[in-house]
Amino acid sequence: MTTRRTRPAPRPPEGTPPPAELARQARAVLADAVRIAHWAADGTSPGSAPLAAQVLERAAAALELSPAQVRTGWDRARLAGLIELHGDTARPGWRLRAWDRDDSAVLRGWVALFDAWSLVHASPDGIEAAAVAEAVEAVPQVLSLLQLSAGAVTVPALLDLLGQRVAELHEERCEVPYGQQEQPAPAEGPSADLNALLLDWALEGLASVGALTLGAGHATLTPLGNWAVWVKLEQICVAAQSPAGNIEQPAADMLLGCARLTPGPARAEYRAWLAARPVGSAVAELLAVARGEDALLRGLAFEALRVVGAPAEPVVRSVATEAPLRPYALLWLAEYEGTDPDDAQDVLSREEATWLWVDTAAAVADHGETGLLVRHLDSAVQGTVPALLDEVRAVGHPRTVQVLVALAAAHPDPALAKAVRRAAFQVHNGGV
Repeated sequence: MTTRRTRPAPRPPEGTPPPAELARQARAVLADAVRIAHWAADGTSPGSAPLAAQVLERAAAALELSPAQVRTGWDRARLAGLIELHGDTARPGWRLRAWDRDDSAVLRGWVALFDAWSLVHASPDGIEAAAVAEAVEAVPQVLSLLQLSAGAVTVPALLDLLGQRVAELHEERCEVPYGQQEQPAPAEGPSADLNALLLDWALEGLASVGALTLGAGHATLTPLGNWAVWVKLEQICVAAQSPAGNIEQPAADMLLGCARLTPGPARAEYRAWLAARPVGSAVAELLAVARGEDALLRGLAFEALRVVGAPAEPVVRSVATEAPLRPYALLWLAEYEGTDPDDAQDVLSREEATWLWVDTAAAVADHGETGLLVRHLDSAVQGTVPALLDEVRAVGHPRTVQVLVALAAAHPDPALAKAVRRAAFQVHNGGV
């Protein structure tokens, strides 16, 4: 085993509630979404979004909510990873299963909703998409001011900052091509009245997801919002703790315990865990974890199966027919049969490689750091962002919207982030 030097985790601002209290607040914000997710996952298939009118009525009657509340809760449940759509079937996301016992899963689900606030809250009618996109790009600066102020900030101060940031975006604008569409920058920036309207929309949207509260002429971050902005500024994540006693843990806990280890020490942990179990039951347990909703565990399960070697080959070959596992199984089999790991990707079709890219991005978004998600773009086989977005939209991975929203929130290039955000909006609304 090796030891690695790590910097101490930054401490949150004084007065930040403990994670358990933040998770309690997040559960309160998403209470209706959780109820709807349980309803949808218990055998009543609501179909693909937007919800059909008859399904809305059934859900509203069953849950004693209005149709509008059901529609809002459904969108929030999807964006927070509480439910996933597989064709026309709604399945519980891994966060829903962990909701009552795992505070970090709850907080990550709420952060995913926080990142997607502009999808949850419809933009004002009659405003050009470019102006809306610029406002969304300017919001992080508004949130930073609120966080640094550690209290209420007047709307005029926020409006002044928003106007300055939008003006900077006009000066710095360097659009990337997106398909055949052309998005020429307007000759002059939005008017003060338009900025005020967009600021009101943004503040209402952020308030609707529990990130801030609105008073008479001022806004204040909630404890949840303050914590989330601080986390993003510090670029830290809620992650699994260092492994301890992995040999006695079930497969999922063992894999999470090894997630932060380098490959050598991780393989040593896998070997120790496997040595303590009959190989057949160990392989079955790893594959059961791989079939779950957590993409990080799926990838790690196949890493552990590489240590098993020949005894796992028949079972891995048998699961190559299961769509979510197929890319992992094909790569495992290629390497088992002697293909150089650097060349193993060649066994995947374009669609399989794209599915794997989204699945890996979901693992990074759930468990990794911001920079890893941005760098993950370089691993896509498409070569260009527009081509990647086109194929990601078509591949139908249930985590597509969440991955694109997280990537847009993380990427430092405003133009690229806007293109990714646009793709997320199209997938969320059923476009192709």
